[in-house]
Amino acid sequence: MSDFIVDIDETNAAQLLIEESHQRPVVVDFWADWCEPCKNLMPILEKLANEYQGAFLLAKVNADEQGMIAQQFGVRSLPTVMVIQGGQPVDGFAGAQPESQVREMLEKYLPKPWDALLQVGLEAMQAGDFAGAISPLRQAWEDSNQQHDITLVYAQALVEALRLDEAEKVLATIRMADQDAMYEQLVAQIALKREAAKSPEIEALEAKLAADPGNLDLMQQLSVQYSNSGQHREAMEQLIAILKVDRDHSNGATRKTLLDIIASLGKGDPLAAEFQRKLFGLMY
Repeated sequence: MSDFIVDIDETNAAQLLIEESHQRPVVVDFWADWCEPCKNLMPILEKLANEYQGAFLLAKVNADEQGMIAQQFGVRSLPTVMVIQGGQPVDGFAGAQPESQVREMLEKYLPKPWDALLQVGLEAMQAGDFAGAISPLRQAWEDSNQQHDITLVYAQALVEALRLDEAEKVLATIRMADQDAMYEQLVAQIALKREAAKSPEIEALEAKLAADPGNLDLMQQLSVQYSNSGQHREAMEQLIAILKVDRDHSNGATRKTLLDIIASLGKGDPLAAEFQRKLFGLMY
């Protein structure tokens, strides 16, 4: 036996079948030694229990030895499998089933692999750490095959972190039929934040640079302003443009600024990876 698989008798039935089901789903397998289909089904259930690493408890009941328990659950044939949640049977089947059918039933009651990532992202957002929320939310978004509710949360984190181009790309994956009030709100927020991002300092530097487009020092100053306002792509594009002209601009400070922005975006960030490749291409 393991932490995921237990044998049930009258001494532990109440605790492991009922009380435990308030913490996680309990899958009860009623079986007997003489039952050939039971012998085919049990390895499948044990395999899934070990695969899910405790997301559910597999409780095995030998119906010959624990006839009272089998009777209490109304078992009429073997094998019988029941899913208990919140103290009550909520699903189940009688007879041996292929692994695909068992897995399909279980998935209705088990947390999805991306649920934990989503929770990490939501907690980061609640704490005001929108930049820190992006990586787990991106992973949850990808793993869930761009599930609608996760798409909106991920886009919201990108908007709050002022990663507006990326937020637009994420929102563009939402089908027209699913463009609800939250979608419209995020689109409006992007427009507002684009306007707000145009600080007087940025506008003044952009005007100077328009008049003197080859001025590397102005480009560096503008990149710093962009970075401070969360416009990371704009900042890094300026820095790459400088390094194309002068790889050691400002005694290496420009390259260091670019590396600092890349590092701040976090490991696995697509924007960071994009500019890492651009920098590598310039340097080597």
